[in-house]
Amino acid sequence: MADKKTFYITSPIFYPNANPHMGHAYTTLLCDILARYHRLSGHDTYFLTGTDEHTEKVIQAAKEHGQEPEKYLETIVARFKDLYASLDISYNQFIRTSDKIVHWPGAIEMWKG
Repeated sequence: MADKKTFYITSPIFYPNANPHMGHAYTTLLCDILARYHRLSGHDTYFLTGTDEHTEKVIQAAKEHGQEPEKYLETIVARFKDLYASLDISYNQFIRTSDKIVHWPGAIEMWKG
């Protein structure tokens, strides 16, 4: 079907330096509403969300909690995913910028141009 439209949407890719809050829920829920609308309209739809884990604030927050960044991130990212599950967010992909299997190869390819 050459005339079938594709709709891509991404929520902000949040810094997981603290627990998710109303702002995270609100913006991601708005993206979810748009994604669902486009799916119902017959468009191929791809909804991406996730976390940007390479920030000084994440390292600082982990230190404040007496944890290594990787351990701290596992807990906080799980809370983001739990929030989205409780809101029935219909994302296609949850990206973590620390993911060396999916994210890093794609980012490298993009920057190669």
